Parts: sequence; C-alpha cells; structure tokens
Amino acid sequence: MKEILREIGMIARALDSISNIEFKEYDLTKGQYLYLVRICENPGIIQEKVAEMIMVDRTTAARAIKKLEMNGFIEKKDDEHNKKIKKLFPTEKGKSVYPFIKKEHDHSNSVALTGFSESEAETISNLLQRVRNNIEKEWEFVKKGNKRIY
Repeated sequence: MKEILREIGMIARALDSISNIEFKEYDLTKGQYLYLVRICENPGIIQEKVAEMIMVDRTTAARAIKKLEMNGFIEKKDDEHNKKIKKLFPTEKGKSVYPFIKKEHDHSNSVALTGFSESEAETISNLLQRVRNNIEKEWEFVKKGNKRIY
C-alpha cells in the first residue's frame, strides 16, 4: 500500500511552513491564519466550532484564539441571550489581512494543481474529501477518549 498519509503530511507541512514565513510580516505565526480565516468566513462563530473545523483540541484552539485577540486580529463578544457564550469576530485588522491570506491560499492551490486537468483536480478533491471523512470519524472516536484497535 502506498504511503498516502506520508505524502499528505509532507504537503501539509510544506504549505504550513510557507504560510508561516509569508504571514510573519503580519504577526501571524504557527497556523494562526487558519483560525483567522475561519473567523472571517464565519463571523460570530464560537471557539468550539472553530476547533472542530480545524480539527484541533479545545486547548490548542483557545491558545491560538487568545493570541489572535491579544494581537488585535479578532475580538470576543458576549452572546445576546447567553452571557457564557463568547462569539468571535474579526477586527478591522483581521479583515484587512484576510484578503492576503485568501490570495496566498488560492495561489498555493493553483501551484499544487499545476499540470492537472479540471477533471483530475475534481477527482483529487473528491478523493481527499472521502479520506478526510474517514479520518474525521476516527478523530471523533479518539477525541471522546476511546482507543483504536490496530
């Protein structure tokens, strides 16, 4: 069997490294851009949903979101009906950086798919979504404290 996950991991690490270098001038580090994008695209989202979208634990998400807030990229606002719930919104600073992040993402996507036909790109996308769906089930299982059987 091919080492698919190794290849996916190498691609993900390379792209993450590129992004971290390119976003350094905006004071975005260590994957914080992932959180900012989700918050910009879903203003008013709660922290737990952001963590689920990025597939990280709550502690990791809390740390990154706190840094984004401290650096002025996002702000937390109380929910109108439940004061325990904090909704996340991009600030003007966050909104101003979002287009650059999106442009970088689109460029990386284009580079990654260089030489592929539209049909091949669609096939890759569909297959990777299936892989992600399989992994999501395992992630949910383990996240709940269960042990996988190898």
